[in-house]
Amino acid sequence: MENSRVPKESFVVDGDSRFPSFKSMSFGYRASENESLPSWNGELGFGGNDRRFTFARQSSFHQSAELHTPISIISNGSFQPLLSPSVSSIKIPPTVYPQLENDNNWKGYQKASDGEGNFSSEKFSFLLFVLSAIRIIRYGNRPMKRLFMMISLNVAYSTAELFIGLFSGRVGLVSDAFHLTFGCGLLTFSLFAMAASLKKPDGVYTYGYKRLEVLSAFTNALFLLFMSFSLAVEALHAFIQDESEHTHYLIISAVTNLLVNLLGVWFFRNYARINLVYRKAEDMNYHSVCLHVLADSIRSAGLILASWLLTLGVKNAEVLCLGLVSAAVFMLVMPLFRTTGGILLQMAPPKIPSSALSKCWRQICTLEDVLEVSQARFWELVPGHVVGSLSVQVKKGLDDHPILRYVHGLYHDLGVQDLTVQTDSV
Repeated sequence: MENSRVPKESFVVDGDSRFPSFKSMSFGYRASENESLPSWNGELGFGGNDRRFTFARQSSFHQSAELHTPISIISNGSFQPLLSPSVSSIKIPPTVYPQLENDNNWKGYQKASDGEGNFSSEKFSFLLFVLSAIRIIRYGNRPMKRLFMMISLNVAYSTAELFIGLFSGRVGLVSDAFHLTFGCGLLTFSLFAMAASLKKPDGVYTYGYKRLEVLSAFTNALFLLFMSFSLAVEALHAFIQDESEHTHYLIISAVTNLLVNLLGVWFFRNYARINLVYRKAEDMNYHSVCLHVLADSIRSAGLILASWLLTLGVKNAEVLCLGLVSAAVFMLVMPLFRTTGGILLQMAPPKIPSSALSKCWRQICTLEDVLEVSQARFWELVPGHVVGSLSVQVKKGLDDHPILRYVHGLYHDLGVQDLTVQTDSV
């Protein structure tokens, strides 16, 4: 893309009424004779001495051989400049993105830049957010309603178990009630993530709320790993003490809990596979819910089996059953834990081989007009949505539009949905 230096005659000097807030000789704004320059003070709410959104450039800025403009490639193959280097403001010109003029989210972003208070506290009130989530749950899809029903059953059962344990003085029931309550809290967070992920992107969360479901799945996996570790510690304790804690009332509790969790396994039976292929964020969240209730079911079944074996006189039956349950839960959860952790850490997308990314990088470097390719970064925003960015240095004075089209098509065929390419002329 060709760019030219800004001539010294276009620099703003003192006394220029078009730029009352910028009376320095550091920058100029290039415009045609018949084009009127916009007034930024009224639009962005700047004061006369407000320098919050200005670039503090030194004299080294003028030493570069050529000005360049970052280019963003959109999925339909078109390209638009992001910022003009001659404009000393963060505001995006409306002529570049005319669709934003009537967009409520963009108006909200402009309102935030006016300094009218805390944007997040006004637009994203926690109470309104919770009420909207409850409304979505009420009119939500079938998995959300099923999860809400299962949470309600678990809350009712854990509450009854807690009161019975407190009034009868049985510590085992109270401990199991707290375990169920904590699990209900995690399932409630999963339900909240399902509801919140339906909200559209806005001025604060520009990527939307889909990653809440990834975070919910990671939280469930982390809880199940902790449960696996606690079961292993309980088995070791039973082996050292050589005694059983599975009394009659705990077996009744385990049977009831097993029946409730089996209902949840039936609800989310389509996501019961260990190595499930995640095509979207909802699949990951549903899978974590299914593994949660499945692990609780295995735990209850292990307690029942241990109690039955102890009645038959089998020694160390509790150690054996709890150890097997701990190992089973660990193997169930580890694939989900690795996948969700990789997404949250912005690892390279596992569905795209690293050799394929390296091959694309080499193909771009072999182009005649390309001098260097750097800062190639690719990650998964959510399952099925790959994002990437790239910096390309091209020869001075060349039209870089064909190169941008070639780079975009190369990575799009590889599975990268959103790609941003910045070109530098050297």
